[in-house]
Amino acid sequence: MGRGPHPPNSPAEDPYSHKNLDSGWPIPEFSFYYQGVSVLTLARSNLLSPPVLSFGLGMFGTRVKSDLKLPSPLPTLLSTYLLLAIGLKGGAALAKADVGDLALPALATIAIGCLIPAVTFFVLQRIARMPITAAAAMAAFYGSVSAVTFTAAMTFMERGGYKVEGFLPSLLAILEIPGIIVALLLAARYSANMKLGPALHEVLTGRSILLLGGGLVIGALSGADGAERIAPFFVTPFQGILVLFLLDLGARAGDGLGELRRSGPAVIAFALAAPLVFGPFGVTVGTLAGLSVGGAAVFGAMTASASYIAAPAAVRVALPDVDIAVPLTAALAITFPFNLVIGIPLYLEIAKLLG
Repeated sequence: MGRGPHPPNSPAEDPYSHKNLDSGWPIPEFSFYYQGVSVLTLARSNLLSPPVLSFGLGMFGTRVKSDLKLPSPLPTLLSTYLLLAIGLKGGAALAKADVGDLALPALATIAIGCLIPAVTFFVLQRIARMPITAAAAMAAFYGSVSAVTFTAAMTFMERGGYKVEGFLPSLLAILEIPGIIVALLLAARYSANMKLGPALHEVLTGRSILLLGGGLVIGALSGADGAERIAPFFVTPFQGILVLFLLDLGARAGDGLGELRRSGPAVIAFALAAPLVFGPFGVTVGTLAGLSVGGAAVFGAMTASASYIAAPAAVRVALPDVDIAVPLTAALAITFPFNLVIGIPLYLEIAKLLG
């Protein structure tokens, strides 16, 4: 296949050239631009980014018995910063967005947020023969969304020159809630041993929802002037904070690998299969909802991800007898790194084909 014109909805120059990826690290230059850049090239460029390498360093440190986990309460502080920064940036963009452009993607987000946990629950409970409460816990994790995966996908699109809709953080906040609620309702229907009321309160008032939602409101009300005033703290240091957070996350994921081996092949197989099914499905839905190529790719990364902030808190309250180490480790040690290294470039490739 020879050189072709630049694909539609992509930047005029090769987004994976040395020029665009240069951040101080020597990255091989990919000089040939094809109608569709190969997934291998996309995955390689993402693999060499500082956030992904930092996550890998954290996992490696754990395996060689070096403790790279950040001391408490730094992980909580960093996650607070990231969630609030995402909300503030999204709110500033939301202030300039057309409400009509948001309506269909928002409805699609709610629909997909209800569908994924239902599919997860019935696949694991009926096919993998997982206990009802354990299947519901997995459904809550995989029905919700990872804000860090969202951030990594947004960063990848920005580095590649792909524009994304400014209201995507709003969709992130929306996707946090329905998946957990649907999973808990399924557990309540098939099991009497759960506390639905306190769990719903935890979902709706949890830290991640309040930080994302509150950030969106603050950003929207303060507008461009407010965003400019806080940019030196919430925009400029963002990538460095993300690298630190992923270092800690990698160390914690490495700690859970032993637990994952004990959880059985069904959990491992699902953690690998879920992003391969839900990610392309999300890209397709995002494209049909009118999102741009970059926006649909980020939406696919969102639907392919699993929560490890909001879901654990809700499941711990609603299903106290469930060992949340299993879904948490599956999300952190398998699904999250898969999305970082392979998934995000793959979703962009699919979005380019559909767009």
